[in-house]
Amino acid sequence: MARVKVLLPQWGMGMSEGTIVKWLKAVGDPVTEDEPLAEIEAEKTTEVIESPSAGVLIEILELEGKVVPVRTPVAIIEKA
Repeated sequence: MARVKVLLPQWGMGMSEGTIVKWLKAVGDPVTEDEPLAEIEAEKTTEVIESPSAGVLIEILELEGKVVPVRTPVAIIEKA
């Protein structure tokens, strides 16, 4: 099975990091492409990380409350 890294995206030019506010999915949950995975606070707004692929969320790499640099892997999805 192929694995896909979920990266913290850069939503704005000046964005260098974001805080993981809440995971919307748990390890073992099935996900579809573009489904919301986590809420992120960045530059005084809240954004949502969407799943880059359909499959199963097999690992959460960064916990809620953690400040994470842009393009850091935050989770791993195993493709269906």
